[in-house]
Amino acid sequence: MTSLDQIIDDFAFLDEWEDRYRYVIELGKSLPEMPQAWRTGENKVQGCASQVWLVTRAAGDPDDPVLTFEGESDAHIVRGLVAIVLAIYSGKRASEIAKLDALDVFGKIGLIEHLSAQRANGLRSMLRRIKGEAETRLAA
Repeated sequence: MTSLDQIIDDFAFLDEWEDRYRYVIELGKSLPEMPQAWRTGENKVQGCASQVWLVTRAAGDPDDPVLTFEGESDAHIVRGLVAIVLAIYSGKRASEIAKLDALDVFGKIGLIEHLSAQRANGLRSMLRRIKGEAETRLAA
């Protein structure tokens, strides 16, 4: 998986929206294939126009676990957005995730203003789901 720093650097070199769009699709292609058994209603992110699945794993300190995420979408551009979201959040402690605002990152790379209203809403649904997972682990 591509690191967040690498994604930010790559976006800095892409001036045209079409090039950024193609790069987002390439990021999505780099995601590992999610097993069919994980594509369940429980793992499906509600509020996305495309189908998006998200699986969360927790490890380490039960009071502030490190969360890792795996994600998948049936739409190319959304799959790329999932890859960026995973680069932002996966492998961080729940307390860090609860404080992080991924929309800042999407704004920084100049992507948020190019998303359709449907995709932006779907992105927000993914972010709410991840933050909710972190907050649930912290409250346990």
